[in-house]
Amino acid sequence: MTVTSGLTEDSKIESVSLHALGGSGAQMALPQEQEPPLCIFGTGDLGRSLGLRMLQTGFRVVYGSRRPHSCGPLPQGAQVMSHEAAAKAARLIFICVHREHYTFMETLAPYLEGKVLVDLSNNLKKDMYAEANAAYLQRLVPGASVVKGLNTLSAWTLQNGLLTGKQVYLCGNSAEAKQAVAEVATKLGLTILDRGSLSAAQELEDFPLRLFPEWKLPLQIALGLSAFFYFYLLIRDVIYAYVEQRKDISYRIMVSLANKVFPIVSLIMLALCYLPGVVAAFFQLYRGTKYKRFPNWLDRWMLCRKQMGLLALGFAFLHVIYTFIIPIRYNVRHKLISRVVDEMKNNKTTPFDFNYTEAWGTDSFYVLGILGFFLYVLLGLTSLPSVGGSLSWREFSFVQSKLGHLTLFICTAHGYIYGWNKFLRPSTYKWYTPPGYMLCLIIPSVVLVLKMLILLPCVDRTLTRIRQGWERTPNVETGHGNATNM
Repeated sequence: MTVTSGLTEDSKIESVSLHALGGSGAQMALPQEQEPPLCIFGTGDLGRSLGLRMLQTGFRVVYGSRRPHSCGPLPQGAQVMSHEAAAKAARLIFICVHREHYTFMETLAPYLEGKVLVDLSNNLKKDMYAEANAAYLQRLVPGASVVKGLNTLSAWTLQNGLLTGKQVYLCGNSAEAKQAVAEVATKLGLTILDRGSLSAAQELEDFPLRLFPEWKLPLQIALGLSAFFYFYLLIRDVIYAYVEQRKDISYRIMVSLANKVFPIVSLIMLALCYLPGVVAAFFQLYRGTKYKRFPNWLDRWMLCRKQMGLLALGFAFLHVIYTFIIPIRYNVRHKLISRVVDEMKNNKTTPFDFNYTEAWGTDSFYVLGILGFFLYVLLGLTSLPSVGGSLSWREFSFVQSKLGHLTLFICTAHGYIYGWNKFLRPSTYKWYTPPGYMLCLIIPSVVLVLKMLILLPCVDRTLTRIRQGWERTPNVETGHGNATNM
């Protein structure tokens, strides 16, 4: 914010002009101590937290209050005065009060003429008012420039969260007013997204009311898969045993059944993270270009891959915990003790033939499970903004793509080894239905096969380029091209 040199000292505060960054060199920036303060209307939690952040960033802050002498504790270094005095002193005013208290600003209209009002209000529910809060405020104070923005920041985030890189939205009818607000927000470490005119205010006011919008589809898929496989395995394991063998094994519902569902859903969700990328690649190959827009369903699917991956990690984590508690379960301990007691009573000796095939299969099964879970956790960690932001794009792409497909391959191999000797057994197919682990291997196997089909042309093209480059390389000894085939 700048002033022209011809202004008197008394009129500088009232006559600050707003301009874009990198403006005319004839304008001279004020020193920090001479810049007009930022004004906040509202001394509640949000107003106090916002003022504290501004003070920590180096701004001067004044509060406007109906009761300047009894408004409660405010951040140290801030001034508090009446609404009229605060409005006179500042050019940029942040409105941190609820919509139902906006009427007092009608009486302040003469003092708010030419000011920039930043509306941070939100509603308790959608469509609470027919008119957006910012539009209502603009109608109350037509001489001011109202900007809707920063309303996605909570008092807790301002007090405890890291603002660097956090996205906030702005909309307003005055580009100059939005630029002034954007400059302040940028100094606070925020990233600004301009949503256009004030007509977008209603949409911005609905943002804080959304409940995990990016998680809706992944959660629906995860819950749907969990319900399907839980009831499918309930029929195959528990109900089948009761109907065909007259055995009541309903106690397995709590742990054994759940521990079959968790890895199944985890593997399918992980495969669904990488399936849209493969589908998109085939779309591009079919169209012969990568610049055509994907179908809406594929766009939506690709945008929620991160959430699908994190849910897959969560189910894998539950599988690990449930696997650890298996040895301490009552039925497992009872079975082991009963076997020992039975052998002692009947003076039987259990044959102790070492099965090398079983040993290899068991060790491979556990090793692949451990490696798969380790890579799972690595993928989850790099998806965190604080970790992913420290990686270059090539590093991030390597982890999420190359290691991601390696994770899918290892976890799929983990499933195949689990049932390597059961696929051809008739007893495996109870009531002619395949076990859950066979069904869960279908999508991961398809993804891996399709990925190989995509990579094969790439490998062939790479070898062709290498061969062509080798043939064009001059022979050092003879000076002729090397015709050796690779």
